[in-house]
Amino acid sequence: MSNHESATETPGAPAGGVQSVDRAVSVLEILAQRGEAGVSEVAAEIDVHKSTAFRLLGALEARGLVEQATERGKYRLGFGIVRLAGAVTGRIDITQVGRPVCEQLAAELGETVNIAILEEQYAINLCQVRGPGAVTAHNWVGQLTPLHATSSGKVLLAHLPAKRRVQLLAEAGLKKYTPNTLTARTKLERNLVEALDRGYAMTLEEYELGLHAMAAPIRDRDGVVIAAISASGPSYRLTEERMHELAPLLVRGAQEISHRMGHLG
Repeated sequence: MSNHESATETPGAPAGGVQSVDRAVSVLEILAQRGEAGVSEVAAEIDVHKSTAFRLLGALEARGLVEQATERGKYRLGFGIVRLAGAVTGRIDITQVGRPVCEQLAAELGETVNIAILEEQYAINLCQVRGPGAVTAHNWVGQLTPLHATSSGKVLLAHLPAKRRVQLLAEAGLKKYTPNTLTARTKLERNLVEALDRGYAMTLEEYELGLHAMAAPIRDRDGVVIAAISASGPSYRLTEERMHELAPLLVRGAQEISHRMGHLG
């Protein structure tokens, strides 16, 4: 090991492990930008000794994340990247396809519009557009929210097989977030049946006091519900009556995204 390496690396130390991960990601980013690069180029770019760059490239190559492009020893991204990306492309598609519809709905409704999907026992928000009337700057993107206390969560729950729904609710628990949260299984089930009948779900200050929301299902080409689109706003403005009046707009928006995802129904 050179003096340069010993000064920057501490094998076995926690910081060293994190540093290696950081460098490996940097290597992938370099190859993504340049198309291909040699060991010397990579070493210079991330400021490490050539032997360190060679080891990083070797480890990434062993996992199929990079491959040697030519006999000259240049490296490029490997097809292992596609395998990893495949795990999120469905979510990315929904976000890309759905954003224009979210923007249109946010403008029409004047409220904040989100797209969420099921992630284990949570609804996770992937996309958000704030309407002109939005009164808070809360960013829901990336947040894991409870299924039983959110409109998106209710939509996702309502379209699950009963056995799977019971399992998820047992894992998550029916936590009480406000006095309005539905924590009794029978009441929640009745509420979900109503949501199925209406074609949209609602929450009335069930997750946060002062916040109302409604959501509708987004389907894939096979008709399976893969996401929910919601509109949320202050309870004094987005009243229960107003949500019922505006719900057809939200449902049409959900149908438009579903159509763009290949659903013909």
